[in-house]
Amino acid sequence: MIKVSCLGPAGSYSELAASELCPEGERLLCRNFHEVIESLVNELCDYAVLPIENSIQGGVVVNLDLVSSYSVFAIKETVLKIDHRLAMLRGVKREDITQVYSHEQAIGQCQTFLREQLPGAKCRYADSTAESLSLLDEHTAGIVGAHVRAEGVVLSDENIANEKCNFTRFMLLERRGDLPARSSKVYFSAVTGHVPGTLVELLGIFARSNINLTRIESRPLPGKFGCYSFFIELSGDVADQNLIDALRAARDYCEHFRLIGVYD
Repeated sequence: MIKVSCLGPAGSYSELAASELCPEGERLLCRNFHEVIESLVNELCDYAVLPIENSIQGGVVVNLDLVSSYSVFAIKETVLKIDHRLAMLRGVKREDITQVYSHEQAIGQCQTFLREQLPGAKCRYADSTAESLSLLDEHTAGIVGAHVRAEGVVLSDENIANEKCNFTRFMLLERRGDLPARSSKVYFSAVTGHVPGTLVELLGIFARSNINLTRIESRPLPGKFGCYSFFIELSGDVADQNLIDALRAARDYCEHFRLIGVYD
């Protein structure tokens, strides 16, 4: 049977994304994102699912670093609406809450509610939103997805996120192999020379080829303060010679170039 690794435990948004991206796959639930990727690289599974970008907090930086460091390749993506709810054991009152557990991203996305409604509660990071359910007692709460259900746990009626229009992009990854024959999007990382105009020139390669860039973000290069790796997504079919030529020109221009994904 096909296996797909994702961040656990059961009920996490990553598991929900895995069920959409690879519905026929048996889920291998991992404790953290590094374990998700290592399970794929070490051939313990056939695919892996990682969140890459959130509409509020931007790129999931640890995963940008992972996909650019390991020999993996994105072949598919999905976008999930994120609906955060406050979870407490049945009978617990909000005024009794002293600690709130959840994944770092979820806590960051609910700061307004936590500051206004639970000002005295300390935030504690868990490996996933779903894991916070296992940490609940009479003085704690968790931040979980609205799709999560557990015996004895009550979810808030309202979405507690700062921004209700909240989406996360997930990618389905496989071990690096042959490129898909067709695509509508291409994703790559690039490091240019650290001199004026180099990023402009890189972007100009695609502008002159009339290729639309749909996303660009940067990450600091380890050990090189002030130098950055750029993560760029563009619209295009890898079967199109115009796109092939532009990618080849970009590869030749950059100090480092890595194709991360080709997908619809």
